[in-house]
Order: sequence, then structure tokens, then C-alpha cells
Amino acid sequence: MNLSYLDRFSGRLVAPLYSTIPIRSQRTDDIAIEGRNLNFSFPTRHVKAVPILRDCSIRIPSGQFWMLLGPNGCGKSTLLKILAGLLNPTSGTVYVKGPKSFVFQNPDHQVVMPTVEADVAFGLGKLNLTSDEVRSRVSRALHAVGMSDYMQRSVQTLSGGQKQRVAIAGALAEACKVLLLDELTTFLDESDQVGVIKAVRNSLDTSAGVTALWVTHRLEELNYADGAVYMEDGKVVMYGDAERIKSFIEARQSDYIKQINS
Repeated sequence: MNLSYLDRFSGRLVAPLYSTIPIRSQRTDDIAIEGRNLNFSFPTRHVKAVPILRDCSIRIPSGQFWMLLGPNGCGKSTLLKILAGLLNPTSGTVYVKGPKSFVFQNPDHQVVMPTVEADVAFGLGKLNLTSDEVRSRVSRALHAVGMSDYMQRSVQTLSGGQKQRVAIAGALAEACKVLLLDELTTFLDESDQVGVIKAVRNSLDTSAGVTALWVTHRLEELNYADGAVYMEDGKVVMYGDAERIKSFIEARQSDYIKQINS
């Protein structure tokens, strides 16, 4: 199910990589992700600044799988990029437990090596591991995402969903504590959609202490989540139980349909 009926802009706003660096506060171990009073704006030729995030706050517990939803232009992807460190907020503070990994919407932007095994091992070169340690990490990560049988396969022979799972495995192999996932199923067929989301769910269930925040438009994906955040106009509108938020969005959709049919 898509949230396009809530769209308020003709296209998604893409923010530039600029702004002041926030102060990162210290948090306790039970919180993996926290943003406090985040604001983000960027200038244009016609107005001084276009606000994307407006006093936005978010808090995600460690070891859980949460989803971030809202209409196009509400600031979901901008918030995720701020949490990943790809953007700096105009104001506010950010804490994300490290190491963290950002998985892109298009896996071709992240999967770079010729074989599955080589790609998952790619980021381990900086960790000064033995060959046995590298093989062990790669094996465990591929098992977590259901790709053990594809270790020697050429990346170019994989489907989009399989590439996404390889990208997730690469992050797990580096022992990341936080996965930040940007609409991974947008361009995938139904089979690959289910495979990718189950891979993330299984990764959390089998890898102690890993937390995931997943940006999505699909309400059915909330069935796999421990919790959810719903945004509108750069602010968090609802936060908490995934089923409650799903019901809230469905009620909004129903109201909208009644309005246009009245």
C-alpha cells in the first residue's frame, strides 16, 4: 500500500551536504538512535531557505527493527541521512550508536565488487583481520541474510533484491550496530521485497545488539517491525506501536477517499 495520497509536493526535495556540525550527546546503552529538536533547511534562488525538518525528534531502542513512514517531501530521507552523518542538521543534536551503516535505495550504488564473497569482505580490509576472521565474518553475514549459497556468484547475475541483501551482509560483516535503510524495496518486485525485509528481520534476530531503522511507503512492511515513526511536514506526528500507526494511516486514507468521493 502506498502513501502517495498524502503527497503535498510535486517532487521529492533533495538537500545539499552542508550546515553546522551538531553536538553529539552521550546516551545509555538501551537507546541506539536519538535525534533531538532537529531542524534542516537549504537555500534556493527564490527564497532565503526551505525548511525540511522542523524541530524533529526521534528515539529508537537498541536491538529493535523500526520503520519510518510519511508522505513524499515530509523529510524521512533527510532525517535518515542526518542520522547516517551524510547531512548535518541546521540545529539540534544527534546520537547514533556506532559503528553504523547506511544502505542505499539503489544497491548498484553500494555493491561494487565482482563476486558476492568479495563484496561482503570489501569493507573488512580496514579492520586488520586475519584471513580466517574475514571468511568467518563473511560466512556469518551471508547466512544472516539468506545468501550463503551465493558466495561465489557474480554480483551482475543477482536480482535487485539479492543485491540489497548482499549490501546488508556487508554492513553486518563490519559488525555495525545500527543499520539505516532507505526505501530498499521501492524498485523491487514482490518476491524480492519480501526477501529483503525478511533478511533484515533475520539479521536482527541472529545478530545481538543490531538496530535497524527502515524508511518505507509500504504499510504491509509494518508487520515485520517492532515499532514505527510517522512524519508529516518535517515533524514526527506519531511514534511507537507499529499496528497503532498502521491503523492511524489507514484511517487517514479512508477519510481522504471519502472526501474525494463526497
